[in-house]
Amino acid sequence: MADWRDYGAPDGTGVGHPIVAGTLRILRGCHSPQLGNSRDILVHLPASYASGERRYPVIYMHDGQNLFDPHTSYAGEWGVDDALASLDDCDAEAIVVGIPNSGVRRLDEYSPFPDLRLGGGDGDAYLSFVIDTLKPAIDADFRTRPEREHTGMLGASMGGLISLFALFERPEVFGFAGVMSPSLWFADGAIFRYVQDSPYVRGRLALDVGTGEAPVMVRDARRLHDLLIEKGYRAGQELRYAEDEGAGHNEAAWGGRVCDVLRFLLVGAAAPALAFAAD
Repeated sequence: MADWRDYGAPDGTGVGHPIVAGTLRILRGCHSPQLGNSRDILVHLPASYASGERRYPVIYMHDGQNLFDPHTSYAGEWGVDDALASLDDCDAEAIVVGIPNSGVRRLDEYSPFPDLRLGGGDGDAYLSFVIDTLKPAIDADFRTRPEREHTGMLGASMGGLISLFALFERPEVFGFAGVMSPSLWFADGAIFRYVQDSPYVRGRLALDVGTGEAPVMVRDARRLHDLLIEKGYRAGQELRYAEDEGAGHNEAAWGGRVCDVLRFLLVGAAAPALAFAAD
């Protein structure tokens, strides 16, 4: 078993105050042979975890330093711990694995395709790290439900892009994806052709965008919504689509929506899709 520690325990790192709701564990310096780097890994456990032998679904979330702790976030935290606490329906409980980004290599790792101007394209290696190195450790050390139906990815912006890619690229591993404000424009929109050419993947997709984001973000989210409908994803069943009126491209906006996204991905309870006008 890896050396998982209580996130709130004083350990000389400056983390010694109870700022996170629930139980958060940390594994320091998890090495990725696929990427040639290391990072800390965060695991948030359900409230009922300590009181039984139940096994739980697992959601792998990107930009892990922005999920739970305002002291480590780049521009405000999502409050995922509070969102999980508000999902009091036991069917919505899950283990959340927060994977911090690697700083300057964030764009490279979250991009499935290289962009002629921005570079990138290490998305396959990043997924291999999650699937071949991290997931076996999580399944060994925690009471997970390791099957694809109970394993998903969730992220925003470039994290939304890699989450969408993961569902179609590795459907034997992932059965659902949260795709929040995805950067679908990256690599000249290569993800659209990729999704179009990929077979239908059984599972759930939660797609959203804020109407206060750049017009290209809203346009592309609507385009992806239409493409997913054409592929056979039914609105309110396999697919949840929402437009957050006036919301921008930031942690506060994603944190405000993440509870509804988690509920849909875990129990299939979808709010009515928000109507939008065609461009």
